[in-house]
Amino acid sequence: MEYGVFIFPTVDAMPPGELARTVEERGFESLWVAEHTHIPASRHSPYPGGGDLPDMYYEAMDPFVVLTAAAATTTKLKIATGICLVIQRDPIVTAKQVASLDQVSNGRFLFGVGAGWNAEEMANHGTSFQGRFKLMRERIEAMKAIWAEEPAEYHGDLVDFDPIHARPKPVQTPHPPIHVGGAPPHGAMRAARYGDGWIPIGGRGGDPVDNIGVLAQECAKVGRNPSEIEISSYSSPTDHNALARMRDAGIHRAVFGLPPAGADALLPILDDLAVLAAAVG
Repeated sequence: MEYGVFIFPTVDAMPPGELARTVEERGFESLWVAEHTHIPASRHSPYPGGGDLPDMYYEAMDPFVVLTAAAATTTKLKIATGICLVIQRDPIVTAKQVASLDQVSNGRFLFGVGAGWNAEEMANHGTSFQGRFKLMRERIEAMKAIWAEEPAEYHGDLVDFDPIHARPKPVQTPHPPIHVGGAPPHGAMRAARYGDGWIPIGGRGGDPVDNIGVLAQECAKVGRNPSEIEISSYSSPTDHNALARMRDAGIHRAVFGLPPAGADALLPILDDLAVLAAAVG
């Protein structure tokens, strides 16, 4: 089982280049960063975590800028969006950003994607809350075409363009792994349909080990082998026995949450997590 960490990259957090280098030095496999373009001043969508929306949601920097800084200070660390709100992004522009970041990092990018929960935020981007999952699928399918084909075209109900030239292509072929966020069973369903990985969130996605069976059921419906899809347990537990159970069950990756804090607060946390990860193996 691999180990990663995720963070909301805010201006008060440890600078991304410094954080990435520190994470790599401690043996972690990956660094994941969240995305929110903005938070509407008038909002009715409830925060999925319960209670008031934390300040970090208001303050997140652009993930592609942050991960570029992370790539520049590391050599082995995988860098990842966790998650990119593709339903709020133009697919042609996003495909260019993904390919460029994969080139800059020499093929170390993991593309975590999701449809989000904040209806008012989506509306400001012209996205319908009810239609967001179909839009996400079509935009991902369109980006796959852009990365793999030359020229590329895509014709869907919501995304439609005639042949285009879009280079560079990513280092990873046919494209960086697409990790689909979302709770079971629907998150697993979408990952089985068009993903290379699934990211259920701890505390919202049930027992991480039970999710292996959920994914297998969804893969069977579309004729895919579940071994083709990695499961990354987001906001993973920090209990040795729980992690060992996940490891033994075959979960590919445990991703620990970090607070958006400075080095004084983060370094002891990272040290403790590194010791825990080494002990579990």
